[in-house]
Amino acid sequence: KNIYVYNSHVVELKDDGTVTARGYNYYGQCDVSDWKDIVAIAVSQFHTVGLKKDGTVVAAGRNKFGECDVKGWKDIVFIDASRYHTVGLKKDGTVVSTEVNNNKKFSVSGWKDIIQISAGTGNTIGLKRDGTVVATGNNQMGECNVKNWKDIVAIDAGFGHTVGLKKDGTVVVVGFLSDGRCNVKNWKNIIAISAGGHTVGLRKDGTVVAVGHNKSGQCNV
Repeated sequence: KNIYVYNSHVVELKDDGTVTARGYNYYGQCDVSDWKDIVAIAVSQFHTVGLKKDGTVVAAGRNKFGECDVKGWKDIVFIDASRYHTVGLKKDGTVVSTEVNNNKKFSVSGWKDIIQISAGTGNTIGLKRDGTVVATGNNQMGECNVKNWKDIVAIDAGFGHTVGLKKDGTVVVVGFLSDGRCNVKNWKNIIAISAGGHTVGLRKDGTVVAVGHNKSGQCNV
């Protein structure tokens, strides 16, 4: 079983491909009881997305920005969701996106050789096979300034910032600066990263480091 949590609702993907959800359901984001043959889930604040075994995608919840308009998607191998949009990685290395009410600012058209994607609050980040990174969408905090990144093996888009894990175990970050979430200069031996309102790194020795917003103690690791 796999558990997916976002703020106020929890989604469980069972071994038989069915899905259950509980919690805040004002927009119907927990209405997933009829889903089947699901192999992966992406959860955002107001909608839930499911990747089916046949490469198609289903979604439930708020659709104010077109975030649930995934009906025609196919050949999808990975999904991610943010508050405003949904993105899918296709098996040929291209990417599809709901693009926030068809705003071309969020377009991923022309992306290729992508091996990982991440949906931020208003942007999409893509990791290419050659270790470089592409980005589109909101860049008010500089969260899309990834043009010069290289040797990247993993990415994650947070709330106003983007994190990249390099193959040497160091971490790079761009975006919102004022609460310390980008203070990763001294990190090393990192093997996994995660970004929200803060930045978290898993070290090779099994220990964890975290920086950024800590109002609720989320960095006390």
